[in-house]
Amino acid sequence: MKISIERDILLKGLNHVHSVVERRNTIPVLSNVKIKADDEGISLTATDLDLEIIENLKANTLDAGITTTSAHTLYDIVRKLPEGSQIDIEKNENNLIILNCGQSNFELSTLPDEDFPEMSSGEMPCNFTIGSKDFAKIIDKSRFAISTEETRYYLNGIFLHAIDGNLRGVATDGHRLACILSDLPKGADEMPSIIIPRKTISEIRKLI
Repeated sequence: MKISIERDILLKGLNHVHSVVERRNTIPVLSNVKIKADDEGISLTATDLDLEIIENLKANTLDAGITTTSAHTLYDIVRKLPEGSQIDIEKNENNLIILNCGQSNFELSTLPDEDFPEMSSGEMPCNFTIGSKDFAKIIDKSRFAISTEETRYYLNGIFLHAIDGNLRGVATDGHRLACILSDLPKGADEMPSIIIPRKTISEIRKLI
């Protein structure tokens, strides 16, 4: 694998995915971000087994490939590099990632990409698109009431469902309740009722 990418583009992508990765993991590969390079650029994937985020970035791919390396280490390196600089990343025969930027050179260890878990989405019963402003409104008007009590896990999120031609988000901690209605997006009338976990809500809100 060999790629060349702008520092600002890579940093923006890493900023989105690295927050999913826990600092301490009993499964080593969950501390890593998966980097996949092909003709269209690169994709960054991170997961904690409850949430998965994939970021697609524009990059100049000189040699396609796939690997995993420490998400937080890579993020810390990239954010300290000069703005507007170009970063060259290569995986060598010793399975090390070589990162070069100007006069700075780094070597990062890797783990086999085969060990990186993939969350299987399967066949979704329905698909729809909702405006970012509408979804942000649902989150902002209800997430303050999400419970933080782990023993009542079914209250640790926003209950999203279709009702009477509206999309409704509900959150409660047993003492207060928030309910917000939005126009039902096209194709969402057959959606199953779901609970979006608190951490997923937080990561989605960062993106929108």
